[in-house]
Amino acid sequence: MKQVIQNYKTGELQLVDVPPPALKKGCLLIQNLFSLVSVGTEKNILEMAKKSLLGKAMARPDLVKKVIAMAQIEGILETYKAAMARLDNPVPLGYSSAGVVLEAGAEVEGFSKGDRVACAGSEFASHAEIVCIPENLCVKLPDDVDFESGSFVALGGIALQAVRLANSSLGDRVAVIGLGLLGQITVQILRSAGCHVFAIDISEEKVKRSIASGAEKGFVSGKGDIFSAARDFAPQGFDSIIIMAATESNEPLELASEIARERARIIAAGLVGLDIPRKVFFEKELELVVSRAWGPGVFDPLYIDKNRDYPYSYVRWTAKRNMEEFIAQIASGGVSVRSLLSHRFSIDRALEAYDLILKGKEPFMGVVLEYPQKEILPDRFKVTFIQKTAGKEIASSSSPYKPSVNVGLIGAGLFATGTVLPNLKSLKDVHLRGIAEATGIKGQHTAKKFHFDYFTTDYKDLLKDEEVHLIFVLTRHGAHAHFVSEALKAGKNVFTEKPLCINEEQLQGIITAYRAISSGGPAPIVMVGFNRRFSPFSIWLKEKFRNLNEPLSIHCTVNAGFAAANHWVHDPEDGAGRIIGEVCHFIDLIQYFTDSVASTVYAETLRCQGYKESDNVSISIKMANGSIASILYVASGDKRYPRERVEIFGGGSVGVIENFKKALHMSGGRKKILKNLLSVDRGHRKEIQVLIEAIKEKKTQPIPLEEYISTTLTTFAVEKSLREGAPFPVRGLAEDSPVQK
Repeated sequence: MKQVIQNYKTGELQLVDVPPPALKKGCLLIQNLFSLVSVGTEKNILEMAKKSLLGKAMARPDLVKKVIAMAQIEGILETYKAAMARLDNPVPLGYSSAGVVLEAGAEVEGFSKGDRVACAGSEFASHAEIVCIPENLCVKLPDDVDFESGSFVALGGIALQAVRLANSSLGDRVAVIGLGLLGQITVQILRSAGCHVFAIDISEEKVKRSIASGAEKGFVSGKGDIFSAARDFAPQGFDSIIIMAATESNEPLELASEIARERARIIAAGLVGLDIPRKVFFEKELELVVSRAWGPGVFDPLYIDKNRDYPYSYVRWTAKRNMEEFIAQIASGGVSVRSLLSHRFSIDRALEAYDLILKGKEPFMGVVLEYPQKEILPDRFKVTFIQKTAGKEIASSSSPYKPSVNVGLIGAGLFATGTVLPNLKSLKDVHLRGIAEATGIKGQHTAKKFHFDYFTTDYKDLLKDEEVHLIFVLTRHGAHAHFVSEALKAGKNVFTEKPLCINEEQLQGIITAYRAISSGGPAPIVMVGFNRRFSPFSIWLKEKFRNLNEPLSIHCTVNAGFAAANHWVHDPEDGAGRIIGEVCHFIDLIQYFTDSVASTVYAETLRCQGYKESDNVSISIKMANGSIASILYVASGDKRYPRERVEIFGGGSVGVIENFKKALHMSGGRKKILKNLLSVDRGHRKEIQVLIEAIKEKKTQPIPLEEYISTTLTTFAVEKSLREGAPFPVRGLAEDSPVQK
């Protein structure tokens, strides 16, 4: 299918052929018939993307500060790689469209195949032939509302939300500053609500258009005395002012404050300067509200990803309800958007549409992209292409070149593109065979960048591919167990980013799959991404303490940083919390240094408003060999303080790892130091290297599966200790354990 994308790093705008997205739970697969180009927002994205790195930095000084802070802690090299990985990411353009439902995902209610719908959402309702949309961002289209009008739904919702925030009611005098597409729709909604509307813009043509749409009076900025005109229309000042202009200037806000009555409300829905003129705001006791998209829920992962609606009696107007009301206004004739259409382009000519917007060679208002109305089958397919290196084909299955380890990748997020794939590419005898990613554009971009043979939206293609020897699972935590089990059943070696799984049922499923495949011969290798034991600093200190004949004492401090309450890592199904998802790293590291497993844990949490139970925890661990350990994991610290510190005591010696940039060992009054000045090294490359060598040389598990099981069970025990407020034993690996044969 065809889709419009923007590369934020290079600024390149492309119309690409990609697989349709995979249908997700709680979502609808929709064949777009029309999508609306949001001229203001998308033009801003395009212009920002085309800036140089320096230009981007000057435009976003807030992000520059974060990069500098990260470089001070993580090192220049690590920070540069992270920043480039984040920038070099294709962005799907568009967020408002209409079409027909092709397929409804699991847990979707109220929609079925063939339904006419309008949909919204950045990275969802994009300019593509087929889109995958969460149920809460879709509304049904009545038969008397055409698809072209329905494609305005997101912009209509934005305008409607701004009007609601203005508390505009029958008889109010309202000024609208900025009469682009959003401003024109806002004028119509206000007129429909019985308000007296005063329209302001720098364009005489747009002012005339707004008067034709229902504004009682208009004014062209720069042509006459706007304050006199405003006083004539609203002698006491305007009850509310809605700013829909798009400019970095502070002039719209200053103008709004001057023409407002006392205690009026100003709504900033456009991208404008927000330096508040305090004197006039103080004298009039004005209220400023920055409108956020088209209503409550639009930035809430639970609302979007889990389709959890807000109670009607407490949140009357959500994002979806605003969308529904806007469509109802079109159906009743209260709002008409067809008069706002100025240009139509087929999806094949999408780049011409953006050329028109960027160069402004002719006037435009509403620009829509039109898609073929023939039936499109949402088949899951892979796109195969041949990569060439030094003029020699290496990707074809018929090629005489046969690398030692062919890799398949499930998931192409930032960790995959910024850490895993650069390390894989640096190793000899590794060939990147296929990548599976639910979003076609991300899969295509990653496949081309790292020279995969093919990409697909169906992970089963990788499992069926006989040439794939090793599967990397780099998805969210809740999906790890499923993909690991599926890979094992297919006889593939598998690497999964931590954690191995998020509950005991999933753990049992993995062990069952492992037992089944190993009963018929040598079992595939399973590795979990506990990389810190592979850091050169960990390996160096391990050697220093290797010959001790006494238990160790270990303490780990983790300054993890805050994660918002609605972050996916806290979600019970996706992330399972920070103990299972992140503390597991340090439990594994303690096992590595002590050569033992945990027998008992006791955990306490800092119960404080604004934090989740797993955000700030203190954990005491008794190891089976008598060693003791503690982990202080905190989200309430300063991010500028180093993230991780490990301290080891035993045999008259002390070992310290400082954020995996430096290690020291003290014994007999002598100090030895190992350090890396440029970057942290948490062992990612070495970990992958060990795995690849084990597969090439047909070795057994580099890390026994029992150790991964022990780490996983320890995280479960920590959570149980938190709930019960008492020490909790870690279930052992005895023969009668349900996780054993």
